[in-house]
Amino acid sequence: MTSLRHKPEPDRSPRDAYLDAARACILDVGWRRTTLTEVARRAGVSRMTIYRTWADMPRLLADLMTREWGELVAETTSADDGTVPGPEQVADALVRAVKALRDNELFVRIVELDPELILPYLLSRRGRSQDLVLEVLVAAILAGQDAGSVRAGDAQTIARTLLLAVHGFVLSAQTMVDDAVTEQALEAELHRLVVEVLAP
Repeated sequence: MTSLRHKPEPDRSPRDAYLDAARACILDVGWRRTTLTEVARRAGVSRMTIYRTWADMPRLLADLMTREWGELVAETTSADDGTVPGPEQVADALVRAVKALRDNELFVRIVELDPELILPYLLSRRGRSQDLVLEVLVAAILAGQDAGSVRAGDAQTIARTLLLAVHGFVLSAQTMVDDAVTEQALEAELHRLVVEVLAP
């Protein structure tokens, strides 16, 4: 799939250091107990330094999630061999992304302690991270359509349909895993679902 990967900068920016501090706070004590003051303390800067960058914790969290999930999407969907993605390649990438997100320690911590933070992105609006996924999917679908390996149709609609399906596998897969059905079996079905949606 088309990659969102950007060339890494030689040095991490101060902003990244602040986000790292916020990430560490959330992993330690959860979202509700994390404050901008604590983020500043962990980052080794004044409160005003943090306040000049983020007016409140929701804005900081939004930037942290965008960075975290954006890097994850880039790592799991990049293809450096220059090949045009077909249904199998798109399905492979989506399954990798689902597994990586479910295993991501920040995502797991938020779901465990503060699941209400996820609800707005499921019920009322898309987040920047979801738009990043859609950008990758649309590009892959359009490239596949041009090559004849992906069925005709509106790429935006197809991508959004796939993302809606993937939401369930990210957030609710554990409710469908038991002695009768394994996580690996569900992932195989997700792979098949994506391939069948995209196949010409």
